Amino acid sequence: MQVTVTTSQHDGVFVLAFGGDIDVASAVTVRDALDRVIAAGHHRVVLDLNEVEFLDSTGLGVMVGRLKAVRDLGGDLRLVCTSPRIIRVLSITGLDEVFAVHPSADEAVAALSAA
Repeated sequence: MQVTVTTSQHDGVFVLAFGGDIDVASAVTVRDALDRVIAAGHHRVVLDLNEVEFLDSTGLGVMVGRLKAVRDLGGDLRLVCTSPRIIRVLSITGLDEVFAVHPSADEAVAALSAA
């Protein structure tokens, strides 16, 4: 399944909502979407993973790399996820301790806006 990306902005926070699979085949699409956002000067970013059905190590690597990029620029990147399967992947890899994970985009945006 291909990955889909929709974007929006709320209170100065850029939100990218992904759907489908984030894996070795789609990681370039995810990376390019994030790189465009960061290059445009958006350093407070939310990745909404609620419609993601599968996430592999390549996708995780892209997310970690972009987290480092925005933090180096003084920003932050938050995740939105309620899928037990994706949350389990984050937990197994220890990335639930690296990323702040929120149940909704509104909560993630509010947390970034307050930070």
